[in-house]
Amino acid sequence: MIRIANAQGFWGDSLEAPLEQLRGGPIDYLTLDYLAEVTMSILQKQYARDPQAGYARDFPQMIERGAKEIVERNVKVVANAGGVNPETCGEAVAAALNRAGFAGRMKIGVITGDNILNRLDDLLARGIELRNIDTGEALETVRSRVRSANVYLGAFPIAEALGRGAQIVVTGRCSDVALSLGPCIHEFGWKRDDWDHLAAGVVGGHVIECGAQATGGNCQVDWETMPDLAGIGYPILEAEPDGRFAVTKHPGTGGRVTVAGVTEQLVYEIGDPRSYITPDVIADFTTIQLRQGGQDRVQFWGIQGRPATEFYKVSISYSAGFKASGTMTYGWPDAYKKAKMADQILRTRLERLGLTFEAIHSEYVGANACHGDFLSGDPPPDLAEVTLRVGVRGSDPAAIERFTRELAPLALNGPPVVTYPSGGKPKVEEVVAYWPALIPKNEVRAAVTVREA
Repeated sequence: MIRIANAQGFWGDSLEAPLEQLRGGPIDYLTLDYLAEVTMSILQKQYARDPQAGYARDFPQMIERGAKEIVERNVKVVANAGGVNPETCGEAVAAALNRAGFAGRMKIGVITGDNILNRLDDLLARGIELRNIDTGEALETVRSRVRSANVYLGAFPIAEALGRGAQIVVTGRCSDVALSLGPCIHEFGWKRDDWDHLAAGVVGGHVIECGAQATGGNCQVDWETMPDLAGIGYPILEAEPDGRFAVTKHPGTGGRVTVAGVTEQLVYEIGDPRSYITPDVIADFTTIQLRQGGQDRVQFWGIQGRPATEFYKVSISYSAGFKASGTMTYGWPDAYKKAKMADQILRTRLERLGLTFEAIHSEYVGANACHGDFLSGDPPPDLAEVTLRVGVRGSDPAAIERFTRELAPLALNGPPVVTYPSGGKPKVEEVVAYWPALIPKNEVRAAVTVREA
């Protein structure tokens, strides 16, 4: 059995969680998931400005802070912190270990090959159209505006790096579940056609990949009675060679691990539960058996898998114009009516200025922002305050900029009892859109390098 502790669900998650996982009890592996689709485009923009950037800079800092525990407790670390620049991230990790006084004490594995941005023209010229999975459009229609293109690699390159002695493994884009599946493949010797075992590893990885969502965070079930959310523990996967596993957390930490809470995470972002497609296997979530196995412990078994597809998924981002959004807060009495009138006034002024947008959207925070226009008639007249939030999107940055200048005047020439937020004039921002595609696996080659720290 191995214990895999996850401590990051996204880039921006708790800075203390990795250290708490390292120090809270025995673990064999520490995984950290930094990457989301939009994150790759952000990192690519950073890399374009600075060839030493393009990775999650939090990661080397964490390694420096936790180096003593990593070395002395022989914990292996696997993270997709490499972003679009895994090699430089690996160098930064080595420098962090040196600063912490542990130079030469471990090996660092770096996995590349996921970034195909510079290969797009060649791929398109050879008839690999990278059509949008959702719309069927060919990538050629937005090629000039593409900002990033990364393949979701699988878990076997991670297993290879571990097999070659790496104690810290840095990847670029890979499937979220690969971070914990890779250690299972390495430790248990699972083969590429061990479909049920691989599927079990995928399900276990899926449960812990979003960090504290598996231990009571962002949980609808019994959230009011959740113990010590301020000190919530992050999940630990206890994996067995035969595909059985349990999810738990360190003793004494906050939160709760229950069947109900874990099930919420299970159905998060999965699509068809019978066919959860990953680079390494298709997992059938309808075969999952689970039960409460004690306090803060849920056991899993019986998971089945099917052969993987012949394709990798590609996450592509592209520039899709510009946007801006701003807010005005209106107070009692008749706060909702004032916010609606302000929205009408703003739209009329924009129209009179001849400004057109691809989209304009208004929300009334405090009345219906989260659930849409579900109200029958106006909400009760005694709402203490309502925030009008208006956003626009379009291809003309000058029009977006002019919109940003039309909100502030409402403070004096619109409805009364208003607060203009201290953030000031809204900013014009580039819209980065997502383009999912498929690429034949024989077009992608992952490369694994292992070096002394």
